[in-house]
Amino acid sequence: MGFRFVAPGNYRKSKASFPVLLMNDGQDYQAIKLEKTLVEAFTNTCIKPFCYVGISCNDNRICEYGTSSTPDFKNRGNKAANYSKFIIEEFIPFLKSAFRLSKKPADWVFCGMSLGGVSAFDIMYNHPTHFNKVGVFSGSFWWRKKEYVKGDKMDRSRIVLDLIKNRGYVTGQKFWFQCGTADETADRNHNGVIDAIDDTMDVIKELKGKGYSYPGDITYLEIDGGKHDLPTWGNAFSAFLKWAFKH
Repeated sequence: MGFRFVAPGNYRKSKASFPVLLMNDGQDYQAIKLEKTLVEAFTNTCIKPFCYVGISCNDNRICEYGTSSTPDFKNRGNKAANYSKFIIEEFIPFLKSAFRLSKKPADWVFCGMSLGGVSAFDIMYNHPTHFNKVGVFSGSFWWRKKEYVKGDKMDRSRIVLDLIKNRGYVTGQKFWFQCGTADETADRNHNGVIDAIDDTMDVIKELKGKGYSYPGDITYLEIDGGKHDLPTWGNAFSAFLKWAFKH
């Protein structure tokens, strides 16, 4: 595993501790044009100075990303618990010792795209003493413990729904979700809404049931014509940063 650390221009001279953005799929840094986006953010007075840490994945991505409580019905994500443990017990302590980063969970944000978004959500939600915010771009919230059964109106096999159900409200946690209307074409319940949007809205509904406000604690960005691809996520990143590190 490798990682990329990017800091604002005043990092070396400043004595302050900086907020942090941790991102899964850091190998896509150039593909989503993050250098340009970060430079713009670092010079935007409406955004708090922060440090970016992108974690690169490898061929184990489908095993390490997912939900730490259980793999999906095809045993994908079977190393997600190990990945979560690594992030919390090894990587974050290393970052705090190697760089001048904030010790406050309110200053730590985790984000990811697709399955990497589910991983970021899972780790953030399970560790509120480490993270207060999460950004999920086109999250793979279809991730399920058993295969979908046609006509299952409750559809409670989606793992993240039970993850939320089994834990109470935690003050201060905030959530940012993005979907595109062209994320996919699948519509398994034939309600006229693509599954990517349906699944995200069901996650939002579950969070609201726990006491999180929408809008408020929860922000949702839907991009007309947005696809399940790097250009769409790259274009949405500025809006995410303005939400995550707003002054």
